[in-house]
Amino acid sequence: MLATAIKSALLLIATGLLAARVSPAEEAPMPPRQILLEKMADLPANPINARVIRVSFPRGFKTPLHTHEGPGPRYVVKGKVRIDEGGQINTYGPGEVFWESGQWMSAENVGDEEAVMIIFELAKPKASAP
Repeated sequence: MLATAIKSALLLIATGLLAARVSPAEEAPMPPRQILLEKMADLPANPINARVIRVSFPRGFKTPLHTHEGPGPRYVVKGKVRIDEGGQINTYGPGEVFWESGQWMSAENVGDEEAVMIIFELAKPKASAP
């Protein structure tokens, strides 16, 4: 009788432990999200060649007038950059995002330290050589 009571008690304990293990864990709340840029855009091709490029500008550096292979968002990681695109001039700092259209432009580091940007480029695929 004692053996049966012990077995029953152990079975109840084991069932309780098992139930505790398989019960759903509390779901952690989703971390907050912040939209940095939202833009409707026509893509230059289908499919596109998507590239993510990190670029660093030394203090005082200014690019010559140039274009990129495709438009896309640009994210400033560090420093302060002045962008002149199509005659429109804007200055951006860390955490700011802007849309580059693919027009002729220049970028200048106008801060007191190195500037770092991440370029998300959406371009037509390059034609392969025959």
